[in-house]
Amino acid sequence: MIMCKEATRLMSLKIEQPLTFQQKTQLALHLSMCGACRRCDKQFRFLHDSFNRHRSQLGDTNKK
Repeated sequence: MIMCKEATRLMSLKIEQPLTFQQKTQLALHLSMCGACRRCDKQFRFLHDSFNRHRSQLGDTNKK
């Protein structure tokens, strides 16, 4: 079982590149038992999605 620090590292890593099967499994197991890390994962995804939406809107603005 991985600790929260490693789970956080994997959450960040999965935004940049695909995780290995072992990493995905370890993270999923940890998230199933750790509410704090589930919230952290949700926040990472929200920030990443918000950034991508903002970046695409800026790109659309620059094309006009």
